[in-house]
Amino acid sequence: MAQAPTSCDCFVSLPPGSRDDHVIFGKNSDRPRDEVQEVVYHPAASHPPGSTLECTYIQIPQVERTYAVVLSKPAWLWGAEMGANDQGVCIGNEAVWTREPVVPGEALLGMDLVRLGLERGDSAWAALTAITDLLEQHGQGGQCKEEPEPFSYHNTFLLVDRSEAWVLETAGRLWVAQKVSEGVKNISNQLTIHTEISAEHPELRSVAKDQGWWDGQGEFNFSQVFSPENPPARMELAKKRYKGGTELLQQHDGSVTAEVMMTILRDKPSGICMDSGGFCTTGSMVSVLPRDTSLPCIHFFTATPDPSRSIFKPFIFSDCPTPVLRVVSPQFGPSDPVRKQPRFQSRVDRRHDLYKAHQVALNTMESKPDEGLAVYDILRDLESQCLSEISAMLSGEIPGDELGDLFFDCVDTEIKFYQ
Repeated sequence: MAQAPTSCDCFVSLPPGSRDDHVIFGKNSDRPRDEVQEVVYHPAASHPPGSTLECTYIQIPQVERTYAVVLSKPAWLWGAEMGANDQGVCIGNEAVWTREPVVPGEALLGMDLVRLGLERGDSAWAALTAITDLLEQHGQGGQCKEEPEPFSYHNTFLLVDRSEAWVLETAGRLWVAQKVSEGVKNISNQLTIHTEISAEHPELRSVAKDQGWWDGQGEFNFSQVFSPENPPARMELAKKRYKGGTELLQQHDGSVTAEVMMTILRDKPSGICMDSGGFCTTGSMVSVLPRDTSLPCIHFFTATPDPSRSIFKPFIFSDCPTPVLRVVSPQFGPSDPVRKQPRFQSRVDRRHDLYKAHQVALNTMESKPDEGLAVYDILRDLESQCLSEISAMLSGEIPGDELGDLFFDCVDTEIKFYQ
């Protein structure tokens, strides 16, 4: 059997691709198998003039005001694989390699840019502008795994709000973007923007011409011009995965809901859901962004690996959300191996309470399949109940303020069932 493609996958459905008048966002984060992903909330904040911000590796100037964010993130770094803000913006990123070399040294990670875009952008376009400005000022780069062996890449992003989506693809400090106004779209670990360019770096074409990658004649095809001549196996395999994700989306075109998006993220035959090899799906997210701005956006997170054996739990922004510390990893301060120089010389236990309980449950499924599956069936019923309550809220049957602590309640209940 051919090896399943290994990469992250981001999806979006905009009306008329969605069943309802909702924009649906989804992402599987495929990362090193033993990497812990936590789900954290940071409130909106004001910052003094001249203040600085410590990202994963570098400091940058802080802005005056940042939006509230909820993030699914590798516990060892500052940024995030995916997340949302209280303005109704969602972002996910993908690793990509291009003809532009990955510059050695530490800069902003693509995952830092995800978080920065969410903290600074009140729309998908504003977040995109924030990311491209930061790319121009600080560049992208740095170690992307919690280990000494070098692993760095450039990034593509899917940015979504209540009205539109943007695909942003980068090559060093250069970038190109495509606006998506309707229907379905997915991205994986490859360049997908061809000639349908909505915005671009002002020097993009001149650099391509100077490098001899484009002769300046005819229509400019970004993917064709900037894709590497000898792409990494990861990018080649992602072509199959990208095709599989596109087919799954097209099968549901016109009927995409949160439940459908969860089903896509749980699909193993396509390779969308990874559970074998050195990389696996370590966290998943689905968001529902109603076009009606009087309705709240709903963001579902697993906070555990393998969505086919996890449940999605809903988060709703509110004025005073209950802290959910059981999906937050322990902190190690200045002694963290990520902060000490040289970096990554040792490992620490970053597992949060839900991650530990989920590991026990997975072991039970393997040693006592009947008992483990019974627990999981109960939890899937809990997920279905949450989805029903969310649907009732979005249709006006129950007020949204009654569901503000659903994420806390679902995490607490899930841990109790595992125990």
